[in-house]
Amino acid sequence: MNENAKACVRLVEAEDRDRAISLAFAPADRRPDLAALYAFDGETARIREKVSQPMPGEIRLQWWRDVLSGDGEGAAAHPVAAALSETIERHQLPRSAFDRLLEARIFDLYDDPMPSREAFEAYAGETASTLIMLAAMILSRDEAERMSEAAGHAGVTQMVAGVLRSLPMHRARGQVYLPADLLAAAGCTADELAKGEDEPSGRALAAMVAFGRDHDRAWRRNLTDIPRALRPAFLPAALAASYLDRIEQAGIATLDESVEIGPLRKTVVNWRTMRA
Repeated sequence: MNENAKACVRLVEAEDRDRAISLAFAPADRRPDLAALYAFDGETARIREKVSQPMPGEIRLQWWRDVLSGDGEGAAAHPVAAALSETIERHQLPRSAFDRLLEARIFDLYDDPMPSREAFEAYAGETASTLIMLAAMILSRDEAERMSEAAGHAGVTQMVAGVLRSLPMHRARGQVYLPADLLAAAGCTADELAKGEDEPSGRALAAMVAFGRDHDRAWRRNLTDIPRALRPAFLPAALAASYLDRIEQAGIATLDESVEIGPLRKTVVNWRTMRA
């Protein structure tokens, strides 16, 4: 493992414990490339936290586009960019998938509402689901091609859990990722959710949990058809059900404090998913 790969592993271990734990279930020779992919996702997902205005964020996203096209200034000195470029070349990963992911990340930089469940599914598809598919390609390119439907549903449930866990941060900066049509069906406005009003917020959380569970059941129906070689790519999404359980138990407290599950529980869920 070269220094760039080691830097990616350290970054994932520090910033994304779910994916860091999943690396232990992947073949040793694939872990550096998976870490590069996950480190890239972390770097782009956290751009909003590092900028005060959308425009600097868009400039950073454009820098990543330039990196992927081979024109990024300073890319060789950036450990994640260098490791990702090597990973893309080694596994012939489709650059168009990275372009779509970066395009979807523009949404994170603004406070526009998520208009509908279909829009949420599309956003999750270009981010979380795409990452699952790219990880599957790293693990086994030939077998990955038939896993797109399972990856699609798994990415949505992973995104639902992630959005609900991020509610304290999103509320603090005025973002609402819960789909507007889901909020309307639950009898909750974005303003009521932002203020944390108990009854409407509780209904909205319950509706979002149910939305996540629908997609969780959909991808798990295909679990036995997912080759074991590819399952490490799905492990972060496999944790979503446990997070949704905790969110359901916490209720409106989720608005103010992100739920967590312990490393032992994560390891057990991963182990069971690998052996299902």
